[in-house]
Amino acid sequence: MIVGSFYLPTRISMGKDCMPDILSGKSRVFIVTDRFMHETGRVSYITDKINEGASYEVFSEVTPDPDITQISKGVEKMLAFEPDLLVALGGGSPIDAAKAIMYFAAREKDFSALSFVVIPTTSGTGSEVSRFAVITDSEKGIKYPLVDDKLLPDTAVLDPSLVASLPPAVTADTGIDVLTHAVEAFVSNSRTDFSDAMAEKSIKLVYRYLLKAYKEPENLDYRQRMHNASCLAGAAFSNAGLGINHSLAHALGGKFHIPHGRANGILLPYVMSFNAGCTDKLTPTANRYAKISRLLDLETTSVRQSALNLIRTARRFIEALGMPSNIKDAGISQAEFEAALPEMAETALKDSCTSTNPEYVRLEDLIGIYQAAWSGKWW
Repeated sequence: MIVGSFYLPTRISMGKDCMPDILSGKSRVFIVTDRFMHETGRVSYITDKINEGASYEVFSEVTPDPDITQISKGVEKMLAFEPDLLVALGGGSPIDAAKAIMYFAAREKDFSALSFVVIPTTSGTGSEVSRFAVITDSEKGIKYPLVDDKLLPDTAVLDPSLVASLPPAVTADTGIDVLTHAVEAFVSNSRTDFSDAMAEKSIKLVYRYLLKAYKEPENLDYRQRMHNASCLAGAAFSNAGLGINHSLAHALGGKFHIPHGRANGILLPYVMSFNAGCTDKLTPTANRYAKISRLLDLETTSVRQSALNLIRTARRFIEALGMPSNIKDAGISQAEFEAALPEMAETALKDSCTSTNPEYVRLEDLIGIYQAAWSGKWW
C-alpha cells in the first residue's frame, strides 16, 4: 500500500497574457529578478500593471546560483520595504532567491499576510509550484537545498510569451531539467499515485515537445506545452522528492559552476543505469523505467531492454540538444575532476535529495557514477 500525501496550494494561470489580477488591493510590491530582466525593461510586465498610488521596489542583484550574500542583501531590502506582495520574475535563480529571501525575512518579521507570486521566464525548474529552493555558499562551493511548505507560491503565471526568446542552450538545459525532475519523481521512494500522474504527463509532454520548442522557439504552443510540463514536474517532485541525480548535480554544479539543468542532463543516463542495475542485477526501479518506456511506446518484452531504451532515449535527447554527454566535454580536466571527486561525493551523499532515491547508495556508488559520467563510459 502506498502511504503519503499530495499538497498543491498554488493557483496556476496558463496562456499568453494570462496574468491574473494579482496586484488588486496591493500597495507595496517587492520584485525579485536579475539584472538582465531589470535593465532590459522586462519588469514592466509587472510594473505597468501596478495600481496608481501603489509603490514598488526591484531587487535585481540575483545572479546564477544565488549565494548567501545576495540572499542577505535581499532580506535587508525586504525587511526595510515591508511589502504586501512578493513577485519573483525570472528563471530558477531569481525564483529560488525570492523563496530564500521570503523564508529568512519571515524569521525577523511577521509576513503572514504576504502574497507570493512566481512568474517563470524559463521552462525548467518547476519552482513555481515546489517547496524547494537551492542557495549556494560560494566560498565553500556547496549548494544547499531548502525544503519547506512555506516556500510554496500562492500563484504561478505560465505565460509562453515570456520564454519565446530564450537562447537555444537555455531551452536545452531547462528542458532536460524538466525531464530529470519528472523521471526522478516517478521512481522516488516517496511517490504516490498523484505525483505519478503529474510526472507521467510531464514526461509525455517533454518527449513530444522539447525538441520542437528547441527547433521552433517562437512557436507559443510548443512553449506553452513545455511551460506546463515544467510545472507538472515541479508539482510531482515537490511532493515525491527527487534522487541522487540532483544530489550529484548540486555538488557538481556548486564546484564547477555548470548550469543546473546541464549538470542534471549530463548525469541522467549514468544515474538511471545505476538505479536500474543494468550492468548487474536488475532492480525494482528498472520496472519503473520500463513503465515510462511503455508510456512513450518504447517498451519491449524485456524489462532490461525497455529500461535501456529509455536511458538511450535520454542520451539521444541530450545529443540532439547539443549538450555535453559527459563531464569531460563540459570542460572539466581530469586533474580538476579527480581533485574534487571525494568532496563532491561526500556532499552528494549528505544531500537531502539522496534520501528519496529509489535505490540505496553508498559513497563508493556515487564516486563510481561520477567517474562513469566524467569519461562517458557506458555501463
